[in-house]
Amino acid sequence: MKQTPVHEQHNPDLLKVIPIASKKIIEVGCGSGALARAFKALAPGCDYLGIEIEPNYAELGKRYCDRCLTLDIESASAEFWNECSDRDCWVFGDTLEHLKDPWSILQRIRTVIPRSGTVVACIPNAQHWTLQAKLSVGDFRYQASGLLDQTHLRWFTRQTIIEMFDQTGFQIEEGIPRIFDEAGRESFLPIIEQMAKAAGGDPKTAVADALPLQYVVRAIPK
Repeated sequence: MKQTPVHEQHNPDLLKVIPIASKKIIEVGCGSGALARAFKALAPGCDYLGIEIEPNYAELGKRYCDRCLTLDIESASAEFWNECSDRDCWVFGDTLEHLKDPWSILQRIRTVIPRSGTVVACIPNAQHWTLQAKLSVGDFRYQASGLLDQTHLRWFTRQTIIEMFDQTGFQIEEGIPRIFDEAGRESFLPIIEQMAKAAGGDPKTAVADALPLQYVVRAIPK
């Protein structure tokens, strides 16, 4: 299966939640190194380690990361985890949903991360109104990129993102819902409100949770 297409743009909201004082960052799924480039422009003294499962992407990442390894984080050795125990910020930019078991990876990070460390992540929202609309007519077809990226293995909503971090020993201290202007949205929101009512949920919360395309979060050890 082909990997998600690489690009040269960084996520500005993800950049916002990376602590500027971070000294040793590790980005899992660094792609072209665009986020490394942006962060090191702000903090040139930071040591930035990139990890990529795709060798060609890892070569691109080497342009901006101090080092870039070709590695499947879910197959990483005990030596790797020991070597990364001084990394004070772990970055997952649209990566956790590609893992077989993101809970296990976060739990493993929790065992090695410094007490003052952080995990920052951008995660697609499976509750987005477009997915709800597609599901209503059985249109659940994988695509080359986006919410239905063919390489996504896990799906999350705002509630289950909070639960995942809580269950793995972290608490979210900052979150940014990434909401964009999208044509046709207003026709579906009243329907989502009615569905939530029928399901015994809070209609206003259901509508609010249907708007973000992604969530950006920063979590700290509990």
